[in-house]
Amino acid sequence: MKKVFLLLACMFLFTVSAQKRGKDYSNILKSNSIYEINAFLRDAHPDDPRRSVLKPRVMEMMKEYIKNAHPADQKVKDMQEMLAMLRRRPSTKITFDEMNAIIKQKQIAKYKAELAAKQPTTVYTPSTAQNTYVVNATANTAIPNTEAEEFNMLMAVSPVEHKNRTVKILNSLFDNDPNAKEAIILIQNKSDCNIIVRMEGVGTTKYRLAVPAHGEGSIVIEKGQYLFTSLVCGAQYASQKTIERAIMVALGGQ
Repeated sequence: MKKVFLLLACMFLFTVSAQKRGKDYSNILKSNSIYEINAFLRDAHPDDPRRSVLKPRVMEMMKEYIKNAHPADQKVKDMQEMLAMLRRRPSTKITFDEMNAIIKQKQIAKYKAELAAKQPTTVYTPSTAQNTYVVNATANTAIPNTEAEEFNMLMAVSPVEHKNRTVKILNSLFDNDPNAKEAIILIQNKSDCNIIVRMEGVGTTKYRLAVPAHGEGSIVIEKGQYLFTSLVCGAQYASQKTIERAIMVALGGQ
């Protein structure tokens, strides 16, 4: 019995030690990073006394950031959403189901508006240049966009095709049947470059989705195993995913 107890104690200490190596919050009270403090609030125990100090501090930091941010700052919206969440709950940590519900509501509102307006809410102007260049902010260099022509072709859908696609996406968003054969995929492109996300399934099952820089796009695909690939500002992205229900994929984020 003693051996079993000692073994369990050793396993517990090892687990705690591994967690500390992964995320060390020993100096979190000295931190002035919004994202670091926000991460601590998501990970820390509900009774951790440091919460009472750090939660109001990070909320003030968020308010200050929003107040002084440039009007075109893409992070302002995220800060506003995190701040609103912190006013209602201990942290910005949400469950997958909660996140899925938020995404669904946003998408439903967007596509309903498009159907009502009988045209896309986001107007896209394709480039006429065949050798369009994009900026790779990380390397601070310009690289040829070899997918420009294909991207423009995917974006240039007819009004009828766009309406049909929108109706299909809305039907998928409203469909809560776990036995449904299809699922909706939302792609958020947080990079400075237009991208094409390719989804390759079993056999000849393949999908392509063009997503403008700092934009988002949705597509309904058959459930199953897929290899997601994309070229994001010159950097290769690849990820194997099992699609069993609606998911969101964010690319190009910091």
